[in-house]
Formats: sequence, structure tokens, C-alpha cells
Amino acid sequence: MSLESMTETVDAKVSAFFEPVATWLTDVVFYTVPVAGTDLPLIVAWLVIAGLVFTAWFGLLQVRKFKLALDVVRGKYDEKGAAGEVNHFQALTAAVSGTVGLGNIAGVAVAVSIGGPGATFWMILCGLLGMATKFVEVTLGVKYREVHADGTVSGGPMHYLPKGLADRFGARGATLGKVLAGLASVMILFFGLFGGNLLQVNQSYEQLAAVTGGEDGFVGSSAGAILFGLLIAALTGLVLLGGIRSIASVTSRLVPAMAGLYIVACLVVILVNISALPSAVATIIEGAFNPEGVAGGIIGALIVGFRRAAFSNEAGLGSAPIAHSAVKTKHPASEGLVALLEPFIDTVVICTMTALTIVIANPASWAEARAGEDIGGVTITSDAFETVLPWFPYVLTVAVLLFAFSTVLTWGYYGLKAWSYLFGRSRASETVYKAIYAVFAVTGSLLTLSTLIDMADAALFLLSVFNIIGLYLLAPVVKRELNAFLESVRERKSAVDEEPGEKTPASVG
Repeated sequence: MSLESMTETVDAKVSAFFEPVATWLTDVVFYTVPVAGTDLPLIVAWLVIAGLVFTAWFGLLQVRKFKLALDVVRGKYDEKGAAGEVNHFQALTAAVSGTVGLGNIAGVAVAVSIGGPGATFWMILCGLLGMATKFVEVTLGVKYREVHADGTVSGGPMHYLPKGLADRFGARGATLGKVLAGLASVMILFFGLFGGNLLQVNQSYEQLAAVTGGEDGFVGSSAGAILFGLLIAALTGLVLLGGIRSIASVTSRLVPAMAGLYIVACLVVILVNISALPSAVATIIEGAFNPEGVAGGIIGALIVGFRRAAFSNEAGLGSAPIAHSAVKTKHPASEGLVALLEPFIDTVVICTMTALTIVIANPASWAEARAGEDIGGVTITSDAFETVLPWFPYVLTVAVLLFAFSTVLTWGYYGLKAWSYLFGRSRASETVYKAIYAVFAVTGSLLTLSTLIDMADAALFLLSVFNIIGLYLLAPVVKRELNAFLESVRERKSAVDEEPGEKTPASVG
């Protein structure tokens, strides 16, 4: 039996076995209610409402403290002797690497096809609201993190849910927190293996094979698939062995490079068609309130935009606090402010650039998708770039590979922390996890396991239910932490004003 037939058989058997479970879980997690002629997934409403509540609770913090967040990232308020493993910039890039990925390239194309150009407007709005949610969960992640004897750090919902709820509500809170933390760990681990690993490797392999001759090229062959999987597994394993310091070292270089590469390509297309920019912006704004997408209606465009933004920036899902918790700081809210930049970079900047590129270039494949044709999102984005840069599919392949690899690294770390919470931090336990994760990377180039990936998507968003319950209950704690950090900022500014000859203290970059 050939390798192709073997993998097809495995795919079919896995899908047949898990399909009923995946269907049930997807129906439950993405349960919809009819609203103005379209279907609203309640899980999307859950995330958006959280963004609205936290935006109001903290008085539009994402706007008022945006500059302060940038100052913190630059190291202006770093402190000597703070516990942690990485600086603010490295923590931000590590977390961004887990969210910036194929969703920014393919997912946006799907959004503006189904919801029309107006979906971009609602996507931006959801990204802005998500900044407040991200601030809350990351502040909690740092406050309730666990600093181990060897200096390494563990954080995330599996830590702040039990500790935070115990602090606020005593024994009953501790019990609820432990239940939520256990469920959150299972969801993170499951998505990490299938969505953060297998899916990323599979999609990046497909793109690489497509631009190197397809099935007739070496990469498209069985040997090529195995070599690609082994290479990704080896690189991932080497970085994971170094922990968050190693991951942050890679992502702090990789994320700016891949984001810069992608944004420059978008700008080239936009600048070549600069005369069409005002019309494109007007189309997006008009389409937000008078859409012409497959979904139809304002609510349809709104739902598509919100759903795509929620999938893209993961605000409220509890994943990013795991990476941010490793930051060197004495003030949890300082990293919370850094984290609110994450949805801005991911959704407001990168997703918007993709949408503008597609709307301005207006490729034929986009028109076909809006008419109801089944066109892949990567194809639409690639075609948009190709109208100006005929060779861009090769550059897009590099971007996809970089996006995918950084996502695999970050979700490998997230999964490790969930695994350690469930099975312990022993060297043997962690080695078993890393071996399993590497095997999944190899599997990703051979199998699709689409049913398990669908389950992973559902698991990730089910995580938001457990996480946001805790965020609501612990919001007063976050407000106290924010006030404490703002007071420290005022004190440092006063000290500098009183002694103008002195430099701002304790900057470690």
C-alpha cells in the first residue's frame, strides 16, 4: 500500500470515528440564533459583550493608555530585579506569534467574501473591543503566575482561575476555580496539538507544495511531505527545549520580520493603486451599513466581521496570558497594557491591510467568492497580490511558512504549560509532551484530520466560556492592579521632574 493511500485511509477512519463528536461539539459551541435574517453564533456574542463590558469598566483604557502601553514595550518602565524570563517586547512578540497567522491571510479574505467589504469595519471594531479583554486576562495572568525555583514561570487561566477565585471567594471560589482551570487546560492542550500544530503544518505544506510544482514536484511527493514534517518537527523541538526564553528569542526576530514583509507587500499593492484607496475606504464604510455580501444585511456583515476578529486575535480565550506571564515585571497591569497592543497589531493593522489589499485589487476570484463560489481564502489573497506582483505567490509562501512556524512554536509552549498543569512538571513528563508535539508536526504534512481540527476550533472557543466567567469575577482585582501601576508611573515621573539631571531609573530594555 502506498503512503498516499495509507494516509487517505487513516484520514477517513479518523473522520468517521470522530465526526459525530465533532458535529455535536461544533453545534453546541457555535450554537446560533436568528437575528435580522441571519444567524448569530452565541459564542461570538459572548466574546463581543465581554469586550464591551471591559471597555466600559476601564473607561476606554485601550485609547486613553495606548501611548503608555507603547512606552512600557519600549522598556521605559522596566524594573531591576523583577521576576520573570523575558522583557515586555519579547513577551508581546511571543504572544502575537500565536495569533498572527493564516487567519490574517486567508480568514480575512473569507470575511470580505461572505460579509462583503463592510465586514472589515466590524472586524476593526471587534479588534478594538478585544484590546480591553486582553488587558484584563493578561493582568490576571501575571498577577497569579507561579515562579518556580529554577526561575521559570507558569501562568495562564489554569493558574489565575483557581488562585484568583480562591482569593476573592474562599473555599467555594477555589473549587470553582479548580474545575474551570482543569477544563481550560484540556481545551488548550487539545487545540495546541491539532489547531496550533497539525493545522499550521498542514496548511503551510500545502502552500509550499502548490508553488513548487504541486503533486508533480518533489515537495508534493510522499518523500517531500515527510522531509518537510521532519524539518518542522526538528526546528520546533530545538526551540521548545529552550523554553520561553528560546521561543521569545526566535519570535522577537521572526514576528517583526514576517509582519513587516507582509505589510510592505500590502503597501505596494495599495500604493500602485493609490487612486483607488479613497473609493476602497468608502466602500468598506458604506458596506458596513449597506452590505452586499453572501451573508446579506448589516447584521450579517457585523457577525462575519466580529467572528473573524475573534478567531484572529483570541481576546478572551485565555491563551495569550500564558506567554505574557513570563514577563519581567513587578506590576501585573504593566504587561496587561502591553497585551492590549496585541489585538491592535493582529486585527486593526494586519487584518485591515489584507482587507484593503483585496478590496483595492478586486481580483476575479474575490468576485466569484462573493457570488457564492467556493474559493479558498489564500487563493483570493494571493490573487490580489498577483495583480501587482506576479511573483508574489512565492513571497506569500514565505510569509505563510513564517506565520505557521511561529504559531507552532507558541502553541507548543501553551500546550506544554497545560500539560504540566495536568500531569506535572517533571522532566520525564515534559519530554513525553515534546515528543508527542513533534510527532504531530510530522503528521501535519501527511494528514489533514479535518474532523479533529473542527473539534479543536470548538474546544478553543469553549475555553472562552470558562475563561471569561473568571474575568468577570476578578475584574475588581485588575482595577486595583491598574491603579497601583499608574501610581508607580506617577511616582517615577515625579522623581524625574524633581531631579532633572538623573536618568529614568532601572531601564533594562
